Amino acid sequence: MGGTMDGTKRQRRGNTRQRIQDVALELFAEQGYEKTSLREIAESLDVTKAALYYHFKTKEEILVSIFEDLSQPIEELIEWGKGQPHSLETKQEIIRRYNEALSEALPLFRFMQENQAAVKELRIGEMFRHRMMGMRDILIDPEADLVDQVRCVSAVFTMHAGMFALNDLPGTDEEKRAAVLEVATALVAQAHEGMHAS
Repeated sequence: MGGTMDGTKRQRRGNTRQRIQDVALELFAEQGYEKTSLREIAESLDVTKAALYYHFKTKEEILVSIFEDLSQPIEELIEWGKGQPHSLETKQEIIRRYNEALSEALPLFRFMQENQAAVKELRIGEMFRHRMMGMRDILIDPEADLVDQVRCVSAVFTMHAGMFALNDLPGTDEEKRAAVLEVATALVAQAHEGMHAS
């Protein structure tokens, strides 16, 4: 009997880190990053501050860990993309996977959108820019002309805009995601054709 109990306890403890991340992100999004204290996060979780401290020493540590976890698929996608030929198939696959990774990370990006000042001051602002550059580099052909490079960059921003700028437009989230994907894919295809037309 004792064994199973330890197992469950261990499992639950293993999940504490994730529960801290979820609750913290919710509070950050609700009342803003600056206004949220570690104590409030602990209280919402019904754990002691010491228990919270065991996993994270600062609010920023929590935020950085959320960012790292949620943007891991994007990091992996960039690594994968670096090793692929600059074919249209590759680029369409990149767009498809990126769109998926973004929808997984939606709560984080929503927070970043609403707390831009805080994000600027924090390490995640820099990390996010770095990821963007990585995405740009695997989509752009270095020898493409400027207009086609802009198209590729626009494909990435189209997917970002899809997360926020379309909220009040008619249609389900599913339909919007599909529309965003279609526009982003078309931009990349256009850029690719432009490049191979000359």
